[in-house]
Amino acid sequence: MKILTGNSNRPLAEAISAYLNLPLTKAAMRRFSDMEVFVEIHENVRGEDVFVVQSTSYPANDNLMELLVAIDALKRGSARRITAVLPYYGYARQDRKSGPRTPISAKLVANLITKAGADRVLTLDLHAGQIQGFFDIPTDNLYSAPVFVKDIVDRFNGADLTIVSPDVGGVVRARAIAKRLDAELAIIDKRRERAGVSEVMHIIGDVAGRTCILVDDIVDSAGTLCNAAVALTNAGAVSVSAYVTHGVLSGGAVARVSSSPLTELVTTDSIQATEAMRVAQNIRQLSIAPLLGEAIRRISDEHSVSSLFDMPSSN
Repeated sequence: MKILTGNSNRPLAEAISAYLNLPLTKAAMRRFSDMEVFVEIHENVRGEDVFVVQSTSYPANDNLMELLVAIDALKRGSARRITAVLPYYGYARQDRKSGPRTPISAKLVANLITKAGADRVLTLDLHAGQIQGFFDIPTDNLYSAPVFVKDIVDRFNGADLTIVSPDVGGVVRARAIAKRLDAELAIIDKRRERAGVSEVMHIIGDVAGRTCILVDDIVDSAGTLCNAAVALTNAGAVSVSAYVTHGVLSGGAVARVSSSPLTELVTTDSIQATEAMRVAQNIRQLSIAPLLGEAIRRISDEHSVSSLFDMPSSN
């Protein structure tokens, strides 16, 4: 098997490579003067099982194009099987028609990856589970829950925990983590007036005197999380932390988190941290390299991936 990486998150790819004790495949991914993407594989890949690690995070279109061109290069190099490893699947929030004459871009991206020549997809915490059905090739959707649960146990052992979903749509995710931790569950009911702006309405569940942990899959502008932290604090929570898989954190999100009541925002390294994230006092990243590395190994060996989440080693 071989591992190839694009430019979106090279540190994560290197960590996966170290976990598997397998060097990254030598390749050149560069731009022509007009910013066209060019990919050249510098190793023989004929008959190989190749995993391409590339998050389609900012700049989303450039990173997506890099992935597609790399898959095409591998296909034309006679790779036996190509797996697109997308720690963060961009365009996932456009998973349905939000109004008349609007696209379902998550499906479009799935079509592009499939048509480029990918044989299967490996991703992490899809925004909506139905996106797996957008692909006509095998798709494994991993979960960051075991990584988060281990960290929460290490840091909050003995505390009166309440796991909080910042909206109704994330209840299943929050309940799964609450069950693993044997913790209470609360839900924040909010009304979104327009895209990117949320208003907290009220909290379903008792949070007074408890340590609250918000759980979500994506944090972008951080408006929802920060408003939720304010609401929980006002409701009597002892402290409020947040565990979110994908730290998009665009625009002024980092500054917003830094000045919020959040004790800490913990994300995975599915998206490479910006300099602002690295210097922020209350933002921290957990590595998902062992989780992705183990899943890659099992796929290559034709072993079960789902059983990964039933084993202590997945923690």
